[in-house]
Amino acid sequence: MLKSDTVIVFDCGATNIRVIAINSKGEILASESFPNRTRPDPFYPSYRIWDINDIWDKMCSASQKVISQINVNRITGVTVTTFGVDGTLFDNSGKMLYPVISWQCDRTNSIMLNIDKYLSINDLYCESGVLPFSFNTISKLIWFVEQKPEIVEKSSTFLFMPSIFSFLLTGEMANDTTMAGTSMFTNLKTRGFSGNILRRIKFPFEKIVSPVEAGTIIGKINSKASVRTALPEGIPVVATGHDTQFAIFGSGAEKNQPVLSSGTWEILMVRSEEFRSGKEQMEMGITTELDSRPGLYNIGNQWIASGILEWARRILYNEIKNNVYEFMVSGAEKVPSGCNGVKVIPNFYQALKGNTGGQILGLTMESTRGEIFRAILEALSARLAEGKRALEIAGGFKTENILCVGGGSKNRLWNQLRADYTGVPLKIIDHKETTVLGASLFVQAACGNAASAEEARSAINYKTQIIEPA
Repeated sequence: MLKSDTVIVFDCGATNIRVIAINSKGEILASESFPNRTRPDPFYPSYRIWDINDIWDKMCSASQKVISQINVNRITGVTVTTFGVDGTLFDNSGKMLYPVISWQCDRTNSIMLNIDKYLSINDLYCESGVLPFSFNTISKLIWFVEQKPEIVEKSSTFLFMPSIFSFLLTGEMANDTTMAGTSMFTNLKTRGFSGNILRRIKFPFEKIVSPVEAGTIIGKINSKASVRTALPEGIPVVATGHDTQFAIFGSGAEKNQPVLSSGTWEILMVRSEEFRSGKEQMEMGITTELDSRPGLYNIGNQWIASGILEWARRILYNEIKNNVYEFMVSGAEKVPSGCNGVKVIPNFYQALKGNTGGQILGLTMESTRGEIFRAILEALSARLAEGKRALEIAGGFKTENILCVGGGSKNRLWNQLRADYTGVPLKIIDHKETTVLGASLFVQAACGNAASAEEARSAINYKTQIIEPA
């Protein structure tokens, strides 16, 4: 008898919609994807929304292609992961009352700037742990309260993005804790939505479905979804949720072991039993979210990273058409530490209050592009060291090593500099799909293939490369 150990993961990202089949060894059996992008809000064309019908159509098409490539009798369960914060209101018949406002929409910018009219930003951060980004879910609830009170009145519940697609798969409504932790209206200590915060912003507490823990079976594939997706009717659908939390778990990270996800932005996070969410943490750019496991918190901060390298490639190496990054790295490896006095301040992201933007200092007539590129790598490695210290203070732990995943982990010079600047070994994880893997492990456990997600993870053969500080 064949073992049922194939998990189907619906993964909605900001640029790609994917459906992936993955087995209990972490092997990708089939994968299909379609591009994703925001659309103009039909009611306010200058604003941006996610077209749920379009995304669902693409998910169904991708699912049909994946199912055609695998043995359907081996499917054990299904789950959905997406980016954080976004969602919308539904009525009691399951009708979506307004499009999903995208985190890329600027309609909520002024709301977060004026959040003090509801409650102080310090109190809000202290309870929720989430930095005051304008795109946080709380800003969208306030927008509904201020601009669309009639929709709030008609609504019965608010669903986050993964829950919307789980609802389309099962007909059941259930939010999850990992998405709740990104909202800025969750109480970190109680691991649930905050009645205090929701009351202060005048949003009815009863209109938010209480979150379930990752690994909870929330329903089964219904007949309508089965026709659309080609998934067998009756397959369990398991709650997972926010992609970041499952990428951390899928990387193999244990407690107090920071994980660096290196891409256009670098996100440094740790699974910790403790957290601090005071003024010092807010000033250091620390966000704390709920881990996929009760009793743990995901403390993290982020900064733009490979986006700056791409800027350097475009501006300084534009004539190199083949193997450009190898050319850049090889040249920078010949530059001594300190870059002959060239220094980069990597504040390339859109100016925050008091931020004057990125700077290149110490240029002379003899300065080379190799010096500038190495100076960028050294500056970003120093930023990682700052982030490491901030996490240790917030979580009350000492780093022994850092796991590194993502496209930025392929740069050998950068990896060595990261180890040198942080003073701890860097462990490069050779698994491209840590979000999908992490989510699938919770499905394996929920469907009886392992006693826990941790036990399911122990079956994964992680290939690691260790970079020691020089």
